[in-house]
Amino acid sequence: MDGTAGVSGHRHADEALLDDPALLAEHDPGGMLRFTASAGAQVRESAALAAEANLSVLGDDGRPRAVVIAGIGTAGRTGDVLATVAGPRCPVPVIPHRSAGVPGWVGAADVVIAVSASGRSPEALGAAEAAHRRGARLVAVGAPDSQLQSVAERARAPFIPVPRRAPARASLWALTVPVLLAARTLGLVKVNEADLAETAARLDADADRCRPTAESFVNPAKSLALGLSGSIPIVWGSSPLATVAARRFGDTLSANSRYPVVSGALGEAGRGRVGLLDGVFGGLAEGERDIFADPGDAGDEGVRLRLVLLRDGGLNADDDTDEPLAVEERRADAVQTLADRRGVRCDVVTAEGGSALERLASLVAVPDFASIYLALAHGLDPMAVPAITEMKELANQ
Repeated sequence: MDGTAGVSGHRHADEALLDDPALLAEHDPGGMLRFTASAGAQVRESAALAAEANLSVLGDDGRPRAVVIAGIGTAGRTGDVLATVAGPRCPVPVIPHRSAGVPGWVGAADVVIAVSASGRSPEALGAAEAAHRRGARLVAVGAPDSQLQSVAERARAPFIPVPRRAPARASLWALTVPVLLAARTLGLVKVNEADLAETAARLDADADRCRPTAESFVNPAKSLALGLSGSIPIVWGSSPLATVAARRFGDTLSANSRYPVVSGALGEAGRGRVGLLDGVFGGLAEGERDIFADPGDAGDEGVRLRLVLLRDGGLNADDDTDEPLAVEERRADAVQTLADRRGVRCDVVTAEGGSALERLASLVAVPDFASIYLALAHGLDPMAVPAITEMKELANQ
């Protein structure tokens, strides 16, 4: 395979392209914008499919000792979502697992949820096989008529089919909802139908705000994409829930936009990574910037950090006192102040909604669209990532 096949586009973002719906459609032949706009529909469809699966058998043996969510990439993020929504007061450990097989201690007292959009990832298949051998309860989530479904049928385990209509990275909600509903059956999370309906409505509303025909000055995703263009993005989440969204944004910026990105928890950043603001792409670069220079003439030396702060100002649902997340909020304020002092520009996305799931959706939706618009502004097809295909081919040789 030609290593340059499909590698096209241009280094500098074209702002005008983002306000031309015809050009956007031309550069997005695979329909990533359309698939991303289907997030609300994914929530509804997956909830219906999960309701048709025989999840009630999971509760027959009572509360498990631990729950392992096995998957890689976007499928692996479903484990992060479950762990966050379940919270620190969850009565059993919720453990995302991104390697083949399962941890050595997994046995008959545990539950394994194997997740794969394609239904054939080695990580999910290996975990499902291992769970079956060890007598653990198994739930499988993935493409219908796949290898993963065959393993689930052999183990007489519930299987939730998720139709494969889009790349895995555009199917986060289709994969996540079945995982949450399986956990609800086990008594680990309180996700009700109203939460799902409100989350789907939130995703629909954000998709409308971020639609291709909405011009950049009123489209939050296009504005965020243009702010990030030509920068090194740093994405930090102010709470565990916001951190899941931050890491998700890191995933989509890498895969869709082909941008290097630092993402993680604001608490961890305060122990070392916040030093990036003083570095050669942060305060040092800004201190040497010629304020009279034409930004369009900047070469490699013009690259700067761009901070994206995802803030979850909601109440801590896992705290009986319902105290605001005061520590996280003070830390977020401090980082914004530091960025301002160093001349590092900062974009803020603030969570909205009542339930943890809806707040997460409000932090994920706009950044998901932004990663696609950033790719399109560079003339890149966000669907076709030649390096991903090439790596899979090389790894399977």
